[in-house]
Amino acid sequence: MFVPCERGGGSASPDFKGFTLLMPAVSVGNVGQLAIDLVISTLDMTKVGYFYTDCLVPMVGNNPYATAEENSMELSINAEVYSLPSKKLVVLQIRSPFIKNKYRPFCQTLLSWVKSSKCARVVVLSSSHAYQRDDEQLLGTPLRYLLTPDLEKAVGGLMQELKWKEMEKVAAYPGINDTEKVLHIPGGGITKLLFTESCSKGIQMAVLLKFCSEGDNIPDAFALVNYLNEWLQLIKCESNNSTDTSSQWKIPSSWRLLFGNGLPPALF
Repeated sequence: MFVPCERGGGSASPDFKGFTLLMPAVSVGNVGQLAIDLVISTLDMTKVGYFYTDCLVPMVGNNPYATAEENSMELSINAEVYSLPSKKLVVLQIRSPFIKNKYRPFCQTLLSWVKSSKCARVVVLSSSHAYQRDDEQLLGTPLRYLLTPDLEKAVGGLMQELKWKEMEKVAAYPGINDTEKVLHIPGGGITKLLFTESCSKGIQMAVLLKFCSEGDNIPDAFALVNYLNEWLQLIKCESNNSTDTSSQWKIPSSWRLLFGNGLPPALF
């Protein structure tokens, strides 16, 4: 459940009515989480609370978005909530993996909060294994989207204008029965469950994902956040090319530690 931060002696819950909730799936390459980092850092979003749950591995660390020594010692935990009222945007950042068999309870708690807080829609940033694509998915861009029926009515036309590719369904039994198609997101973590639950509960949800592999996934994060920006226009593009915003995203200070320390010179 959502727990607001105590500020100024009070802990009144912020109003998220009509806001867009942006969140990552813990998926291959942590691409969604890295993209969320870029959004929070660039928009200088304010932490307004945290998401208390026993479904995630517990963790604590320093402020990942520290800009000075004064705020570098602030603590962060496994699921925190940031807000930017001027853009009607609320962000849930997840920083640790799910505990086994806890996907469904987390989905139920999260969607219950979405309904109670009256968020207008949910956007999930995710990823999927590039090596498990079928022939159709190998063509064109590695970026895909999914819309629940309720959101399809509102923005389906815009997605067509943007010339985005919807995530293809694949054969349920390849080579045996190719006519029965199912949604398959290998490496997507909670993505499919969250999407199907939102469809059944009438929640407006979009999933934006990128096919990728484990490794240095910073370029994948930039590609995914630029993809998101084409739709939501979180930052203005300085050039005529509306998709060329990579240089405008602010990399958080914590990314210096993504790959640990450098190789010791003694090795050479």
